[in-house]
Amino acid sequence: MNKAAIYHRPDSEYAYLYDKDTMHIRLRTAKGDMEQVWLLHGDPYDLYFKHWYKSPLRMTKILSTDCCDYWLAKVTSQSRRLSYGFFLKGIDDTEIFFGDRGFLPLEEPLLQDTNNYFRMPYFHEIDRCKAPDWVRKTVWYQIFPERFANGDPDNDPKGTLPWGSVSPGHDDFFGGDLQGVIDHLDYLLDLGINGIYFCPIFKAHSNHKYDTIDYFKIDPAFGDETVFKQLVEECHKRGIKVMLDAVFNHIGDRSPQWKDVLKNGADSRYADWFHVNEFPATYQEEEGVDIASHLTYDTFAFTPHMPKLNTANPEVQEYLLSIARFWIEKYDIDAWRLDVANEIDHTFWKKFRKVCNNSKKNFYILGEAWNSSQSWLQGDEFHAVMNYVYTDAILKYFVKRKISVHTMVGRINNQLMLYRDQTNQVQFNILDSHDTPRLLTDANGDKDLMKQVMAFTYIQPGVPCLFYGDEVGLTGGMDPDCRQCMIWEEGKQDRRLFQFVKKLIAVRRSQQKILSEGTVHWAEASEESGIIIYERIYGDTILRGVFNTGEHSETADLNGEVILDNLAKVSGQTVNIEKNGFVLMILPNPPG
Repeated sequence: MNKAAIYHRPDSEYAYLYDKDTMHIRLRTAKGDMEQVWLLHGDPYDLYFKHWYKSPLRMTKILSTDCCDYWLAKVTSQSRRLSYGFFLKGIDDTEIFFGDRGFLPLEEPLLQDTNNYFRMPYFHEIDRCKAPDWVRKTVWYQIFPERFANGDPDNDPKGTLPWGSVSPGHDDFFGGDLQGVIDHLDYLLDLGINGIYFCPIFKAHSNHKYDTIDYFKIDPAFGDETVFKQLVEECHKRGIKVMLDAVFNHIGDRSPQWKDVLKNGADSRYADWFHVNEFPATYQEEEGVDIASHLTYDTFAFTPHMPKLNTANPEVQEYLLSIARFWIEKYDIDAWRLDVANEIDHTFWKKFRKVCNNSKKNFYILGEAWNSSQSWLQGDEFHAVMNYVYTDAILKYFVKRKISVHTMVGRINNQLMLYRDQTNQVQFNILDSHDTPRLLTDANGDKDLMKQVMAFTYIQPGVPCLFYGDEVGLTGGMDPDCRQCMIWEEGKQDRRLFQFVKKLIAVRRSQQKILSEGTVHWAEASEESGIIIYERIYGDTILRGVFNTGEHSETADLNGEVILDNLAKVSGQTVNIEKNGFVLMILPNPPG
């Protein structure tokens, strides 16, 4: 038995309150090392009298990575207290107890000692990680406002180019605005979208608006506060949630605060609002876009036009928290997406969470993070992060072919085990964005491959997000090319792709319960054939996806109702799936 691989930590993603009555308890062991694992559990105060250690609960092996197996037990307690430990039997027939004091022999005097068990002292609902229920039911649509639609040419900035006339450069403007979004809300409703994630809309110098000048003002090129209020109201009439982008890590160098620092140096009342290491605040320009060296102040990356805010400063904290309150309370937004969230201190985000919770019930907070993010997802900061690590594994296998199918499975499973189930259910699954190449471009224009990877992603735990224009075949490489103008002429849209995306979103929303709460099961992941059979299981129902990622057509059993497919032909009780094809089906889950 490989004891070094055995791991558990109380009050973490390994032991947590899932709902007000149910504990989820996980254990990690070396892959293939255990014949079986049992949970010994009960009230700590009646251990000696009831001997509950004599009634072990068989744990279920739920997922595996390249090196580890993960086991799960779901338990309740009438007293809302729990002591627990693990009885492990290895494939080498070793039997051992694992608890708070480490590894112990399976001897009754030791099993009767409460100190040898892990403990959940009390089920405190207030401490449970929670996320708004509506998030799990949402399919998001990301809009880069400057490129979605021009609804009001009167607010076009000087030098605005004709819509879609050229591939976008870093400094180009095409006139997209909030009125343009209002004008196309019914288009989004028809597509099945019920959540919009907006890139920044506040007053800024650039076309991307990540260099904020005034957080309390809508950028004049996008409209004004009256238009935004109308936008939120029209969204809510249609059942569409609104998420704004909060850029709190840094501010624009044309903001009054930073201009005062440049003018007055160390004597500026805002000097401590930033991380200025040496006055005056200067830098040396380098070749490239927004790159500098010899910076005497901290910035986002090495971008001299985005000085980093000192969020440990109480004045900065109050300033930013007042912004959070303002847009929630005055305009009734539903969510914040937090830009560069992992570069801001935890103390600030904890205060931010409280402000949002107090301002609006069931408010959603999404952090931008490109790496594993356990420390921000403990229930007192973010509800979720943009799930780039998860979707990166999918893209690297399906689209880029840089990893094996077994590596993809291991990476996905590892990510699922980093977080509580309720967190996984609201993670933000995005295949492309304003920061990455377009999915269709990454797929080298192969729309069948695009459909396959989208279908696979939309049946994963978490909530999907569609980047504007993907549904009609919009392409683009890295920023700024990924920020192309939306195609509105139907003759230039790929309407077949639109109809596919519409159907996929309908599947995601109609099967939301199983796709949110169902367990994950990899029935097959073959390196040889390229066939992946991936299942979500909930109660008496299985949603099964069969994906052909190989080079040749493959035949699979058809033992359910087909709800969506592509490049698949049904013949009796089988289905022939071509390369890059797939089939999604619903079938009963046999008892036991």
